[in-house]
Amino acid sequence: MQIVPACKNVEAQYVEMMVPLYSYGCEKKVKKTLSHLKGIYSVNVDYYQQKVTVWGICNKYDVLANIKSKRKEARFWNPEDNITSEELEPPSLDPLRDSKPYLAFTMVRSLSWKAWKKGLASYEDSTG
Repeated sequence: MQIVPACKNVEAQYVEMMVPLYSYGCEKKVKKTLSHLKGIYSVNVDYYQQKVTVWGICNKYDVLANIKSKRKEARFWNPEDNITSEELEPPSLDPLRDSKPYLAFTMVRSLSWKAWKKGLASYEDSTG
């Protein structure tokens, strides 16, 4: 099977990422995850610098998203690229998590029945 680029001027690029690696097993896991991506020619993992370099015809944000499935703290080596990647991801807006009743309920939920009932009564008094 041959990779056919969408346009004629597509060239391979280097994607450098800073990935926290805790052991040589992590190194193998990262290398295996990235080597299965389509269009990747080589993956170089430097354990001592905590640096992963990928060379191939790929979208660097897709590569970062793929590596974040294994290592959540992964980011681009170049700080300017990190700023643009955070702008592309929209912030998650969950009104239930930001509201005070939800937070009050989670704090009271772990208490005994008596304390829970008292907290619920004080919450109802405060809301009206």
